[in-house]
Amino acid sequence: MSTELTAQLHTAMPFTAVLGASALAAGPDAVRLRLDWDPTRCTAGGLLHGGALIGLADAAGGWSAFLNLPEGATGTATVDSTAHFLRGVSDGHVEATARPLHRGRTVIIIDTEVHDAAGRLVCRVTQTQAVLR
Repeated sequence: MSTELTAQLHTAMPFTAVLGASALAAGPDAVRLRLDWDPTRCTAGGLLHGGALIGLADAAGGWSAFLNLPEGATGTATVDSTAHFLRGVSDGHVEATARPLHRGRTVIIIDTEVHDAAGRLVCRVTQTQAVLR
């Protein structure tokens, strides 16, 4: 975990501090965030809540889109997000890696994979980010 990057993440997106996300890496080609399993982030069955996974993926995707803004743009906003949940997480942590699929003038499309501590794919999210001017 990078303390400096995590501070930047929490400043840019305060919800990520509430969520408990930390930053591992951030660049135009990939953004990596981490979320530790905690009982306060779980469903009644002790599984990491899907909303926590989506929140982490959306934050990673949003940061990735921001790092790929075209000249003259001021920010991005998620306009579409599709998630596929593949397995539950009952301990350890998850890591989200967001990569751009399309870097356009009006939209940026991001693919985010969320893996558990054993490296297994937990969730895959594709999102469309509108480019704001």
